Amino acid sequence: MDKPFSIKRPWGEFREYAENEPVTVKTIFIKDGESLSLQYHEHRGEFWHILKGTPEVTIGGEKVMAKAGDEFETPPNVEHRIAAVGGDVEFLEIARGQFDEKDIVRTEDKYGRT
Repeated sequence: MDKPFSIKRPWGEFREYAENEPVTVKTIFIKDGESLSLQYHEHRGEFWHILKGTPEVTIGGEKVMAKAGDEFETPPNVEHRIAAVGGDVEFLEIARGQFDEKDIVRTEDKYGRT
């Protein structure tokens, strides 16, 4: 079954994001006017759930304006970025696969990181 998915119950429903797989879960905050680097990862994919703000989301060269509640998947080896273009942004990130902060390949970075 693809993730995430929802299952209804008599009391409501639940949303499952991962089951029996190695994951790293983060909440990421981006200040207004700032952005993550344009990057990709060789050993992990990421799921994003926008919690707050209206970020510009780039995945594989496609840009969209997102809002709270929107969700995105970034597969391994696909460039991606989130930019806070209209206020602060907060999002949930679930990284699936082998997580290592050194597995960031930056192709663009306004902060001079490589």
